[in-house]
Order: sequence, then C-alpha cells, then structure tokens
Amino acid sequence: MIEGKLVRLRALGSGDLEHHVRWRNDPEVVYWATGGDPLFGPVSREAVAGFHEARLRDNPRSEATFTVEDLADGRAIGMADYRDLDPFTGQATVGITIGERDRWGGGYGSEALELLAGHLFGACRLRRIELETWSGNERAMRAFRRIGFVEEGRRRAAVRVGEQWYDGVLFGMLLEEWTARTGRT
Repeated sequence: MIEGKLVRLRALGSGDLEHHVRWRNDPEVVYWATGGDPLFGPVSREAVAGFHEARLRDNPRSEATFTVEDLADGRAIGMADYRDLDPFTGQATVGITIGERDRWGGGYGSEALELLAGHLFGACRLRRIELETWSGNERAMRAFRRIGFVEEGRRRAAVRVGEQWYDGVLFGMLLEEWTARTGRT
C-alpha cells in the first residue's frame, strides 16, 4: 500500500471488479482515457473478471495494477498501473484513470501518478518511466507536465476520436528529474 495526502494505491482486490466494469463502460471515462477507442469499451463483466483473475493470480514483477482509493472515505475512485517493466533498461510504462467523475479535477489522479512514480523510482529502482495520451486530452497533459513529465514526441494523427484525428503524445520522466523535483530517490 502506498499512501499520500488524498489517495492511497492498494493492490487490486476481488471487490474492485464492479468498479472497473462500470468505469470501462462509462463513455466519458473511456473517451478521456483512450480518445473513445472502441477496443477499450464497452467491455463485458466476464472480460474484466478475466483480467482481474489473471492479475490476482499472476502478479509478475513486470506489471501491476493498483486501485486508487480516496483517503477521506475509502472509496475506490480509479486505477493506476505499470507495465513493460524492464529491469535491464530500468524503464516502465505507467497509466492512470480516475473513473469517478466527481473526483475529476481535484488532484486525485495527479497524486496517484506521483505516488506510482515515487514507488517505481524508489522501490523498483527504475531510471525512466513513460506514458502516453492523445493531444485532445489537454487536462491530462497539463497534469503530466505539472508532475514533472516532459513531452518527448508525437505520433502524428495516430488517435481517431469520432471523425477527427489527434496526435498520440509521449511523455517521459527520468530518475534525475524526479530527484531534482522531489529531493527523493
């Protein structure tokens, strides 16, 4: 368990299934998380249950999903994850979704992402983490920059949202940038 001032990241539990099914089938959550990519939703309860069972059974070191809980009331409000952790290169890809819309814009996702970054740079001894969003998700890009992520590149017109194309935007953060910003390693 990793705890901040607003949220805690805890291991994925069997009780999280219903929340994840609801978030993965909320069109507005899917829109902001993926640009509305139909591969990400709607999804069946069985598909999410299969994902949960695999994560609970096979929690390999190269990936993990955490439930984001609001410390004020213990409510599950989202999920954060890392994947493709490569101990040789010291890199991983991270992701964050706040599924409860009433928690959007309150700093919950930013703190969850900061806690995850601190864990990966500290406990996992990584050198670099990255994440990606689409160029229409300006709120996410502002949050990533505020936390210390740097825009590293764009895949032009790579994300289709309705009939419009947006860039896929890659952000990264290095251990030395994290250390300079937070004073922690």
